[in-house]
Parts: sequence; structure tokens; C-alpha cells
Amino acid sequence: MDPITEREIRASFVNCTKGAAKRLAVPRDLAERPWADLDFLGWQDLASPARAYLVAEHGDRLVGVALRRAAPNAGHTRRSLCSICLTSHSGDGVSLLTARRVGGDGNSVGAYICTDLACSLYLRGKKDAGPSSRLHESLTLDELIARTRGNVAGFLQKVLA
Repeated sequence: MDPITEREIRASFVNCTKGAAKRLAVPRDLAERPWADLDFLGWQDLASPARAYLVAEHGDRLVGVALRRAAPNAGHTRRSLCSICLTSHSGDGVSLLTARRVGGDGNSVGAYICTDLACSLYLRGKKDAGPSSRLHESLTLDELIARTRGNVAGFLQKVLA
């Protein structure tokens, strides 16, 4: 992903008002992000653990979506699989994140995604989710990246539909 600015991030949001996009907490460490290793920019709102955000290149533009995290299951110990990067996490490493669909029909779509939204880093081995978190696959890294980007695009398409 190419580096993006705070202004570009705020302008990219499709499922919230311009006022809400203006008020959301954008990461302050944009200059330090490993842009070459990111398939999308994702972050949690530190002031509100139930909020998260995802911005990705979709078609010929940036698309940002505001997400809501479902309440975590207390004592959750089983492993869960991220539907974006297919990394397995134990405990609360995967969360159900929902996004309000564009169009104001009141519907939302959801996906189980790495809680820290670091899918790109898990995929590339830059971040470790623990033993047995990445299953051995015969796909090349480029094919894994293409699949992950396709999964993000599929989620965004559901939000935009």
C-alpha cells in the first residue's frame, strides 16, 4: 500500500458522516507505518475499544469503513480464524467486526478479523500470533497477498453494495 495522509484517510470513509470522519481518531504514527508491507491500513480506536477502522485501495480509490467490535466472549479460549488473512488466534485475537452498509438501509455486514487488524504483518511473518497460527500452505507469498487483498475487497464490496 502506498503511504496515505490523514486528510486522505478522513476523505475515504463511506459508511459514516463527514462529521464523524472528521472526529475519528486517526493514528498519529502514519509516518512510521510499514507501508510496503501493508495491504490495508487498520487500527483500533484507543479511546473506544468497540471501534476500529479499515482503509484500503479499492478499485481506483481509497475506501474507509468504520467498524464496530462485538462484545468479546469472557473466558474465550478456543482458536479462531481471521477471514481476511486466515491466521489462527487463541483467546480474543479474532473479533467480529461489523460495518454499516452504505445506503442507509440500516443493515450491516460483519467479518471475523484479527483484533489488532495486523493481517498484513501476520501474513508476511513480521508479526507472530503464536504457535500454529499460520498453517503451511503451498501458495507463494504473492499468492497469499493476492488472496488477502481479495478478501478485503470482498468485504468492502459487501459494505458498498
